[in-house]
Amino acid sequence: MGGAVLVLVLSGCGNEAGPTPKQGGEPGPDALPTKLDALTVDQCFASPQTQLPKGCEKYVTEVGNVPGAARKRADDRDPQLVAEADKLEQAVKSFRGASCTTVPTAGGPCTQALVDIAAALSGLKKQVDARPTSG
Repeated sequence: MGGAVLVLVLSGCGNEAGPTPKQGGEPGPDALPTKLDALTVDQCFASPQTQLPKGCEKYVTEVGNVPGAARKRADDRDPQLVAEADKLEQAVKSFRGASCTTVPTAGGPCTQALVDIAAALSGLKKQVDARPTSG
């Protein structure tokens, strides 16, 4: 008898827990303009030629999430935005492929990758800023 009461009490709690939280994960496409604003004030964006590549690891990681969000925002209706996302993704791959997170001095292919990331990020931001947020 006691076990049946416990089951009834526990089963009733599930309906009173409140609203279900939204799925976690990467921010939706409407978060993209805010993320781009934050990334474009980073020193790794503002002056990539003078930054130590290994010091830009977190920045590049954050930038690496942008192409997917941009493609989601484009939703096959904006080929220019997709092209900018592709450029940015390629620049991030160049940075990672050259193991730049361990390079302690500016110059060489890692600095060029940071310059390419900044240019691609700037181009993508212009595309996003030129369009209204999706609903």
